[in-house]
Amino acid sequence: MKLDALPPLALYVHIPWCVRKCPYCDFNSHERAGTLPENEYVARLMLDLEGLLPSVWGRRLISVFIGGGTPSLFSPGAIDTLLSGVRARMTLEPGAEVTLEANPGTVEAARFRGFRDAGVNRISIGVQSFDERMLAALGRIHGPGEARRAIEAAAESFDNVNIDLMYGLPGQTAAMARADIEEAARAGVAHISAYQLTIEPNTAFWSRPPPLPEHDACADMQLVAEEILDRGGYEHYETSAFAKAGRRCQHNLNYWEFGDYLGIGAGAHGKISFRDRITRHERAKQPREYLVASNTLVGERIVPPAELPFEFMLNALRLVEGFPLVLFEERTGLAPAILEKALQQAEQAGLLERDWKRVRPTARGQRFLNELLALFLSGETPGPAPDAPGAGRVIRISSPASR
Repeated sequence: MKLDALPPLALYVHIPWCVRKCPYCDFNSHERAGTLPENEYVARLMLDLEGLLPSVWGRRLISVFIGGGTPSLFSPGAIDTLLSGVRARMTLEPGAEVTLEANPGTVEAARFRGFRDAGVNRISIGVQSFDERMLAALGRIHGPGEARRAIEAAAESFDNVNIDLMYGLPGQTAAMARADIEEAARAGVAHISAYQLTIEPNTAFWSRPPPLPEHDACADMQLVAEEILDRGGYEHYETSAFAKAGRRCQHNLNYWEFGDYLGIGAGAHGKISFRDRITRHERAKQPREYLVASNTLVGERIVPPAELPFEFMLNALRLVEGFPLVLFEERTGLAPAILEKALQQAEQAGLLERDWKRVRPTARGQRFLNELLALFLSGETPGPAPDAPGAGRVIRISSPASR
């Protein structure tokens, strides 16, 4: 493989603590016990970043995403120190998107203003539902009133706000899912992520599965979400992502278009391209181990070229518009001809359509994304790939701890 040019570069920062671990959550999150070690953790993050700098000299960041866990548990001062440290070590593109995840139960208006002053320009709020019963079933620490107040407070400080919603929840009816989507659309935020709850290994729900709506009912909920949000002026641009004009999430798009990203923080993953290879790195997961380790890097590997077609497709086929065929060669350094057999099979199955310039999933392919992606699997075991913020769950490989 050979890359003629390097892809865009983003930064993912993981803050692993939360107030209470949700029973469905399989991200690297840990319940807070006592005072958070903000200063020590930010200092450790800067050491991570400095260790990566030789691999990305001269490259600029197009976005920063601070995810978790619950990053809004950190004070605005700590976030300011973090972002100041990033800017002191790397150059951000003008207008770079800087996102911070927040839970409604951990923020108020003053903290939002502090995050804005620190350099955050996009807030992602984990609402999940506006229904008291659904929030209780999900183990969330906030209620509907707190969710509404958090959205209002965020809108006072930011013009770029995302709401995360889930459907297919324990005991949820079609009418309840519709009410959630309608309320989110009425809020008029810039971006909405709506994704189906799935039961993941190593979660409380995996051990004690709750009764969930049938598959067909969940599919109907997805169709209702698409219909309501389309009427509300949102474009459906990715499996689970809906945006007002000009408000697509740039950080997530970089994942889906197989761009590069540095991963710093407990359990974070990253991807860095060089002219002749693509590498992935992984950090120590446990916060205690992470804070005291002489080197937080616990895994680094070159991605074998045989794995790159699937890794690329795992991301790019989530995009409703698909991708220009030339992007495959630009981001993997491989000739598009190696995709031909799988592309033909996908076309024949009605899962994909293409012309000489662009490849895109059909409506059927969007509904049966697992089946479409499986056609691009080789006999190799693929490496880590991002589970992007707000993304619906399909074939799982590994997660950089982002949402």
